[in-house]
Amino acid sequence: MEALVNSSLLAAQHIFIIDDDQSMTKLLKIMFKKMGYSTYVYNNAIDFLTAIPDVSPSILITDMNISKITGIEVQAELVRLERAMPVIFISGESTVAQSIVALKQGAMDFLLKPVNQQQLKAAVESAFVLEAQKIQLAINKASLEKTLKTLSPREREVYRLMILGYNNTEILKALNISLPTTKQYKMAVMRKLKVSSLLELINFQ
Repeated sequence: MEALVNSSLLAAQHIFIIDDDQSMTKLLKIMFKKMGYSTYVYNNAIDFLTAIPDVSPSILITDMNISKITGIEVQAELVRLERAMPVIFISGESTVAQSIVALKQGAMDFLLKPVNQQQLKAAVESAFVLEAQKIQLAINKASLEKTLKTLSPREREVYRLMILGYNNTEILKALNISLPTTKQYKMAVMRKLKVSSLLELINFQ
């Protein structure tokens, strides 16, 4: 099942920037504004984590060694809050250990200061592609779950066996039902899910 992402959902792309270097944040804000992104600047992580704007798609660009809370701790807190988003780290002096932890926690990229603008631009574009894919998957999953609710409990059992590749004989044996009943349930599943072949049914997921 292909549920298309609403174009308005991705019309605005949001970038959060955390860095206590005000000259850096000013430069990045100007650069991203010219590129058409909505940009939010924070001089410390506490302000960001206290009230994260509820916008999507969004990514975070943060210095690794910001005061009070490190970039890695911000990344971990986002995961804990279930607000995980692509994180791009920029830093002038980071340890190998920090880089490893950041990557293990799913960092999108790790760039050294002074930041090469083309590299940062490419990293941001890749991050938003990842976010668009994540949103698409969420929409597809929600649509699938809504459609599957139209199936009866027995039809859903048949559906699960069908997508596992069970044929009529295997289904009737697994569910202890007759062949005519098996065919009837299969037809009902295909009709309710609006597919005409097993391949379509498998792709429906």
